[in-house]
Amino acid sequence: MRFEIVTIFPGFFTGFLENGILRRALAEGLVEVGIHDLRAFTHDRHRTVDDRPFGGGEGMVLKPQPIAEALASLGIEPRAERAGTVGTRVVLMSAQGRPFTQAVAREIATLDRVVLLCGRYEGVDERINTLYCDMELSIGDYVLSGGELAAAVVIDAAMRLLAGVLGNEASSEFESFGAADASITTDTEGVPRSQHGAGGLLDYPHYTRPAEFQGVQVPETLLNGDHLAIRRWRREQQLRKTLANRPDLLRDATLSKEDRKLLGEIRQEGA
Repeated sequence: MRFEIVTIFPGFFTGFLENGILRRALAEGLVEVGIHDLRAFTHDRHRTVDDRPFGGGEGMVLKPQPIAEALASLGIEPRAERAGTVGTRVVLMSAQGRPFTQAVAREIATLDRVVLLCGRYEGVDERINTLYCDMELSIGDYVLSGGELAAAVVIDAAMRLLAGVLGNEASSEFESFGAADASITTDTEGVPRSQHGAGGLLDYPHYTRPAEFQGVQVPETLLNGDHLAIRRWRREQQLRKTLANRPDLLRDATLSKEDRKLLGEIRQEGA
């Protein structure tokens, strides 16, 4: 899989590409990343990439021509001229985009090539979005200085879903916003089949050695070797954590009759 990043700050990604799982994935040829300086596609001595918005208002807007030329250099034609093309998507990182979720990350991970446009200032001339972009994504309900951080998030979330990138293939299944039950390929003792895509429950708490730290003990259930009891405890903790931190997810989560009973008891405790 290959990511192409169009940005006015190509140096931003240096550290990001040189650390962690992504560095290994790049070294093993599982992922490729190309970084393209938008200023290289300007034609004035000041390498101007922005201009004032029509209609007035604060800030500056990224001009359409340099972006169109950058896309052309990557073999990307306007969307109307590449109808039927599969495997490649142009994505605009924007505060006005659809929410980026684990489900969207899974969608992106199925592609061969993804071009990420990093907005700056007040954003990108909307004609680029209209003519070239297949998707407009936001990583949250807040505004960043530019799309570079957002592009890094998309790359990290999508590439870890590719075969061979993670040391344990089940890691991306049994986690917050993991795969739906029907698509989970492995079964692990003590791990509930509990994450149902982006509408599921949050992950349960994790503990490691030592068994006691600053007076706090690891829950006894995790130490007794009873995998059924461990599975039940973890399911309860998922419900508790989701109710506390992301109650909105419970609306669409796939819950059993036992889950709903337990959730009612947890809510009564809170009351």
